[in-house]
Amino acid sequence: MIVVKSVSDKQGFRQLTVTGHANYGVKGEDIVCAAVSTAVIVTANAVEHLNLNHVIEVDVQEGYFKMIQKTENDIVSALINNLEYTLDELEKQYPKYIKKQKEG
Repeated sequence: MIVVKSVSDKQGFRQLTVTGHANYGVKGEDIVCAAVSTAVIVTANAVEHLNLNHVIEVDVQEGYFKMIQKTENDIVSALINNLEYTLDELEKQYPKYIKKQKEG
């Protein structure tokens, strides 16, 4: 199962961690893992493409993704809101394979 943990405080989003594998299909053909991976990587790439790397810290490894927002930025916040919306929708479609947890 993929576990998505989102941490917020009074100012808004602070951190998103995605861990695990969906095990929906065979490795390399798992559409749930592919969808989640694509969503998080597209978000990180958009931040980089917009030259806003200084706003976030990203750690990507096999079965692990972590994004920390270091400073407030409206564009990055909008991208992260879109990512969270996308992950919420994927969880609705594949509830046995994705679990979202919110803190704060």
